[in-house]
Amino acid sequence: MNTNQIAHIASLVGEPARTAMLMELLDGRSLTAHELAGAGNVSPQTASRHLALLVEGGLLRVEQHGRHRYHRLASPEVARVLEGITQLAAQNAPAVRRAVVPGPKDAAMRMARSCYDHIAGRLGVAIAQHLVEDGAVVFEGEAGHVTDKAGAVLARLGIDLSASPAGSNTRRPYCRPCLDWSERRFHVAGQLGTLICVHCLDSGWLLRRQGMRALEITPRGVMALRGWMGQESWRQVTEGDAFPARQERRPMAA
Repeated sequence: MNTNQIAHIASLVGEPARTAMLMELLDGRSLTAHELAGAGNVSPQTASRHLALLVEGGLLRVEQHGRHRYHRLASPEVARVLEGITQLAAQNAPAVRRAVVPGPKDAAMRMARSCYDHIAGRLGVAIAQHLVEDGAVVFEGEAGHVTDKAGAVLARLGIDLSASPAGSNTRRPYCRPCLDWSERRFHVAGQLGTLICVHCLDSGWLLRRQGMRALEITPRGVMALRGWMGQESWRQVTEGDAFPARQERRPMAA
């Protein structure tokens, strides 16, 4: 373990402007230096220096498309680290008395948002809970795997698991739990999480909100997802009620 390298990565993430730019990319988008300068509230020249350091440190990668250069997170592992820091920061934040209800942006983020390339928020947690309760997925600590029931359960959602065999990308877990910072419960990450997210977007069930991580659930999405997970689970998505304690009572499952 190279402690100097660890300290270097931590210092890259720890600068506020760079943190803001990294968080802006947490939904998996690719953005220009000009767009990221706005996110970090710095000049384009300062943003370019920050971005060069992040690329050099292996946190970002650059893609050239025509005349434009786009920056994105270098890997799902970077996104996982950022999400973990977000959760830790939320846990350690001092209690603040709020005089007003959080605005629409907060509500939308808590209902459904992208966590790099998978679904988070109440919708993501509800999807994970349904997969666990139907015996399609098992979470054990920080690991997860699909069972022989997964194909039938996901087929009812229109997803063909045979088109994406488990373990097809050996560098990335096929299925793993990702602790949701707003719900404090697990949603599905890994290749399976990406497969579900892409399917919902391609089917027109979810729409990306411009410039936001929040995902909009369309009327078609309401019909499809509510029909798949059931009315009770869907009510928890839309009304924000606490998820039932039975999810916590399952041995080694989220």
